[in-house]
Amino acid sequence: MTTIVVTGHMDLTEDSIPLVRTALDNLLKQYADDGELVGVSCIAQGADSLFAEAVLAVGGRLTVVIPSQDYRQNKVKPDHAALFDRLVEAAEEVHVLPHETANRQAYEAANAVLIERADRLVAVWNGEPPTGKGGGTADTVLEAQAAGIPVDVVWPEAAARRG
Repeated sequence: MTTIVVTGHMDLTEDSIPLVRTALDNLLKQYADDGELVGVSCIAQGADSLFAEAVLAVGGRLTVVIPSQDYRQNKVKPDHAALFDRLVEAAEEVHVLPHETANRQAYEAANAVLIERADRLVAVWNGEPPTGKGGGTADTVLEAQAAGIPVDVVWPEAAARRG
């Protein structure tokens, strides 16, 4: 069994989404051959959900980590709600962390759960350094590397973030 966790940017441009999805499909296929792939994701909009969909598409099992008790109600935007709910339904396991409120502490705790479970980390990441706020994509990559977890960076040529 290989457990692959994801971190990545939420704000991918519309044109980047199919590029990232194809790259994730290609990467995950190599781990899905034995039917023992487990993907772990917080299923946020963008990279997390694209990864979760790709895990399911290659026949892997999905585990969802939700950072806080209020996450679905207060952080999932209307344009992401249907996909979020569909991924929760498709998940073999759903872990809602005990934090009442979705905040930096809850996100850092969710990232810690990802690192604890990871055999590998997939980072949908443009390579920019940490912002200093904590809990971001670059922070998670650095934590994984410090823990000796192999990191696969997915950032296809022409991928971009909004704004």
